[in-house]
Amino acid sequence: MPMQPWFRDAKLGIFVHWGVYAVDGVPESWSFYTGQVPHEQYMRQLDGFTASRYDPRAWADLFARAGARYAVLTARHHDGVALWDSAHGDLNVVRRTPAGRDLIAGYADALRERGLKVGLYYSHSDWNHPHYASTRHPDPGEEPPNPYAHARPGEEDPVAWARFLAYRDGQIGELVDRFRPDLLWFDGEWERTEEQWALDAPAARILAGNPDTILNARMLSHGDYATPEQGVPLQVPEGPWELCLTVNDSWGFQHQDHNHKSVRQLVRYFTETIGAGGNLLLDVGPREDGTIPAEQAERLEGLGAWIARHAEAVYGTVAGLPPGHHYGPSTLSADRRTLYLVCFDVPRETVSVRGLRNRVRRVTVLGTGAELGHRVTGGLHEVPGVTWLDAPAAGHTDEYATVLAVELDGELDLYRGAGRA
Repeated sequence: MPMQPWFRDAKLGIFVHWGVYAVDGVPESWSFYTGQVPHEQYMRQLDGFTASRYDPRAWADLFARAGARYAVLTARHHDGVALWDSAHGDLNVVRRTPAGRDLIAGYADALRERGLKVGLYYSHSDWNHPHYASTRHPDPGEEPPNPYAHARPGEEDPVAWARFLAYRDGQIGELVDRFRPDLLWFDGEWERTEEQWALDAPAARILAGNPDTILNARMLSHGDYATPEQGVPLQVPEGPWELCLTVNDSWGFQHQDHNHKSVRQLVRYFTETIGAGGNLLLDVGPREDGTIPAEQAERLEGLGAWIARHAEAVYGTVAGLPPGHHYGPSTLSADRRTLYLVCFDVPRETVSVRGLRNRVRRVTVLGTGAELGHRVTGGLHEVPGVTWLDAPAAGHTDEYATVLAVELDGELDLYRGAGRA
């Protein structure tokens, strides 16, 4: 299926890791899996999860101000605690927590009211399900295997595993029917082979409900796009992709984690990602009451203000120059006739572009409209000279990153050769 055009042009999405793990501020699911927290203590967090200040419209408003075009909410993480009232098992916030209500419907409605696409995260694995550890990966990678994830050798139970798959398929069907997600973001795929996961059935179920649903690569052969995490890839994935990145060091809310990235750093991550043709899926972790920490909200606002000042270089663009042509990321207009050069440092004297065969018609500073001089020096035979752009004057640079719009005399034409031998 061709990738949905909205995804390629979205540029920014917001990832929301919200669940009972926010009560004590412990790592989501992993804290009991690894023994950091006793399982009983982890599950006691159900009693403290209130969602008492949850306002999905406030979330949607914040995400829109950040410049996001979609969001992804953790409908169910590896701990098996669902944020909706599932008919498949009773481990959900409606039946087992003081929140006592479905938390997804309002989120989906609020996003759609603001024109944002609705994404839901769902983990294939469920370390709390009684039948999950009834089989094992052919190469589990650790011996003895973790009892929450794998059966011991010789203790596999195919009937129990079939029951688990029926539970998983039933929950996925509920998400599709009730909330009509535009995107489903799967996780946990590493714990089984694709054959063990039996993904044909849920994939067909999803697309029968909405044939335009986008699936991430953790649906394995059924996935539509790649999802690298926590670092801009040096080798860009083939096809559509997004970078998943936390605002601090944690996915969910953790009280002690105050290591928040600055707005300047987020602008750098964002422009490097879209300059390489990807989207940024920026993660926040709400508190158990549903409020997003002020430090994270402030960074979303700051990133959104930068995007608003430079929207022309963000939306409706494609990946820019390959490395080596400009010291920084860049994007290219859809008609391939305008280059947008991102300058993280304040330009001094000139900004150079190498290998540009086109004649430059005009150079302006995005956000202020100031026009800049330009000229070409050097060049021999098929090797073009260096295009020099005058640096903007004081007052025409941006606090976080200045963007220069370079209008060309035709579609971008680059020299990529090695020169004369």
